Amino acid sequence: MAKEWVLNQAMNRWGLNKKRFVGPVSELIRKCAPKKLDEWEKYYFDNVYPKEHFEDLGRKLYFKITKIVQPEVMEVTEEDCTSYIKEVVIKRTFDGYVNEIQTVYGQLQNLLGVEIKPAPDKWDRLYNVDFFIEVNGKYIGIQIKPITFKHTFEDYKWQEMQETSHSKFKKKFGGEVFIIFSIAEGKKKIIQNREVIEDIRKDIERLKEHGS
Repeated sequence: MAKEWVLNQAMNRWGLNKKRFVGPVSELIRKCAPKKLDEWEKYYFDNVYPKEHFEDLGRKLYFKITKIVQPEVMEVTEEDCTSYIKEVVIKRTFDGYVNEIQTVYGQLQNLLGVEIKPAPDKWDRLYNVDFFIEVNGKYIGIQIKPITFKHTFEDYKWQEMQETSHSKFKKKFGGEVFIIFSIAEGKKKIIQNREVIEDIRKDIERLKEHGS
């Protein structure tokens, strides 16, 4: 299994399984439509590359592993491993989380057509608010959470805590607090509960008209 992992990583790294080395195999096998493995093998060797081509690719792969991969592995230290694990688990996770929030924050600002500002640090602790919208001296709170948080939010204790802190925010600043859930769509992060956008618009209008 370990040997297969090394072979797979090296083959992918140098693209020896790419079309330019082995041909458009996905298209070719459909064209061949084999019922058995040996039918596909014969078709490939007869119509794409001869068997000797695999031997040539094998020599290239072996050279890459013995002359490049092995020396690279020998240079890796225990400290490198520890640092890399910390980088992946802590920093990259945090960077991805911040990027997701900032991406959704930008989408929300464009959809509403109003300025949305980052909340003071103490607001996060006191009111569970990440951003705010100012309307006539009053504030509407915005909290952005990845969709995985929704399951936690549905838990009764969490919901009760959120409602309590959001109620304190409204009492002090006049506006509601809205939770925006983000979800992945391909490589992008988008707003999952888009219906909340209309609710925010209504609260903006309420504060414009009545101020409370």
